[in-house]
Amino acid sequence: MAKKILVIDDDPVIVKYLVTLFEDNGYQAVSAADGAEGLEVLKREKPDLITLDLQMPDEWGPRFYRKLSQSEFKDVPVIVVSGIAGQHAVRKAVAYLSKPFDPDKLLGIVRKTIGDGE
Repeated sequence: MAKKILVIDDDPVIVKYLVTLFEDNGYQAVSAADGAEGLEVLKREKPDLITLDLQMPDEWGPRFYRKLSQSEFKDVPVIVVSGIAGQHAVRKAVAYLSKPFDPDKLLGIVRKTIGDGE
């Protein structure tokens, strides 16, 4: 069974790009447009890893992460992929990548964190 990645980002272009990138590399990918939807998808899909944008309308990244870290899913690794600097906001993230990001670098971090997609 393929490892599952949850992409949380409000930019549909980024979401489509990341979902395609992960699926082309053997992962299953699901997405959410903000942190509130992300929490719903998290509970339903139980992903192996999350990529998280920090700046989104409504429920933004750091608030989502705070809720995640207090839930049964607190051990799910998070990679921050954002246009703003925010290491302070998500201290225990596996990695921080600024947009625009190098897709090979992102895939390398994903593989190192959860292994290959299959």
